Formats: sequence, C-alpha cells, structure tokens
Amino acid sequence: MDKVKRERVGLVWANGRLAGTLREITDGLRFEYQFQYDSDYLKQGSPIGHHFALQQAPFISDVLPPFFENLTSEGWVRRYQSAKARTDKQDSFGLLLANGRDLIGAISVTPQTKEA
Repeated sequence: MDKVKRERVGLVWANGRLAGTLREITDGLRFEYQFQYDSDYLKQGSPIGHHFALQQAPFISDVLPPFFENLTSEGWVRRYQSAKARTDKQDSFGLLLANGRDLIGAISVTPQTKEA
C-alpha cells in the first residue's frame, strides 16, 4: 500500500522579490526537500546562495539544505520560537515557515497560501 505523502511549501524571497519555492515532501519515514527558482526570477535574478546556481531544474536533497537550515535560530531563541509557533524545536522547516518573514539579510521565507 502506498504511503500518503504530505507536503509543506514556502515561498523564498530575495530582496522582496519572489525567487523560488521550497518544498518539504514526506511519507512519514523519508523526507525530500526541493528548491526551485521562479521562472520570472531566472530571467533577471541572481543566485540566492553559492550552492544554488541559477537553473530551471529543482535542487533536490534528503535533508534541508544548509543554506536554509542556517536561516533558522538557535539556542533560547529557537526554543522560544518553537513554543510560540507550537512546533517541535527540531522541525527546522516548520520554524522557517513560522519565522522566515523577518530574517536578517536579503532572504525571507513565507508559507505558501492556497491562493499563491
């Protein structure tokens, strides 16, 4: 019997401009993370990070790429944010979706809404 897959999606913004989509896909046992640049961003954007060259194909990993992992908080701030968001402190993707709107630097991450 096929396992039901669950997906969470975040929109990745670079300097306020939609750069791409970050996805977490899981069947409960295995995780897959995908980052794919937005087609409009590819036309005139610049890479969001050293390991994310501009390309049409998605970047795929079985762990949250370090670029995105490093956008999450640590220590007491992480504990506070996880309690406030009611998510496990080990859930980096969930913390990124809950707190990614107000990050230091050019990158922000927001949850994708149904309309987006």
